[in-house]
Amino acid sequence: MAATMRAAVCVRAGGPEVLEVRELPVPQVREGWSLVRVRGAGLNRSELRTRQGHSPSVTFPRVLGIECVGTVAVSTDPRLPEGTTVAAVMGEMGREFDGGYAEYALLPNPLLMPLTTTLPWDVLAALPETYLTAQGSLDALGVVPGGTGRLLIRGGTSSVGMAAASIAAGHGLETAATTRRPDKADALTAAGVDHVLLDDGEPLAKGLRGIWPEGPDLVLDLVGADTLLESLRLVRRGGTVCMSGSLSGWLIPGFEPIAMIPSGTRLTAFHSNDIKGDAGASVLRRVVREVETGTYRPNVDRVFALDDIVAAHRFMEEDRAAGKLVMLPQPAYR
Repeated sequence: MAATMRAAVCVRAGGPEVLEVRELPVPQVREGWSLVRVRGAGLNRSELRTRQGHSPSVTFPRVLGIECVGTVAVSTDPRLPEGTTVAAVMGEMGREFDGGYAEYALLPNPLLMPLTTTLPWDVLAALPETYLTAQGSLDALGVVPGGTGRLLIRGGTSSVGMAAASIAAGHGLETAATTRRPDKADALTAAGVDHVLLDDGEPLAKGLRGIWPEGPDLVLDLVGADTLLESLRLVRRGGTVCMSGSLSGWLIPGFEPIAMIPSGTRLTAFHSNDIKGDAGASVLRRVVREVETGTYRPNVDRVFALDDIVAAHRFMEEDRAAGKLVMLPQPAYR
């Protein structure tokens, strides 16, 4: 193993240009942590916000990346022999300690989820954060294989929205999804969405009632603060709304639950940190199996090399993706 590695370092808060590809020492293994050779890393908007300076607990310089997949290079855990394929997500990756934007990452053993799969690295890298969040959100909504119901996904062309559409279609649900860009409608249809709704800033109720007069049974709201109250009014009485995204922020000023949640309607939430490590391993293995069999259809919008990390963040910041963006740190695995 070489003594050094290449990594994308966020040197300070700012625009995409603050990400610099540098040569760094390969991290030294210590008790309770194992060294992972990173084969791929999904890109996430939380990394964009950290780069912009909206994560006050993060100090710079920092190697970002809240998720990665790869192989164990040096292990301190007998359950994770060298060469094991693993995934890791959340648990303060890329925030408290360096994350997946590198050729190697030193990660806590409890965070590592061993996998056996034939999926290529770019597809596998698209799954952990996105599909664990989507699967956990749908579980929170009570979605099960072979179940029935009408599901509205707000923020449908986000990576989690595309994953949720893929899972819901695999389970046989009737789905509708919103997008702010008409040119992304075909991507939603390809992911299995039955009804595409343009979210142009006008009330969504008119278009939705034309599809489902009584409203959807379930709403997965990935937009967040700006749309949650409307989602609570859109869902049928007695239905369930799950907030799992923060594309418009986390806080709802003046939120009054008794006045703003219709009687009998349920409001829940999901955070992907709840299924990191062992808690999410079985869920991720189930996702991998469904992708391998073609039941779930992951949408990888674009694959970037490590050298293109600035362009990747600019692409993400301009909201040009319809699905997941992936970075492969080593050109041999493109």
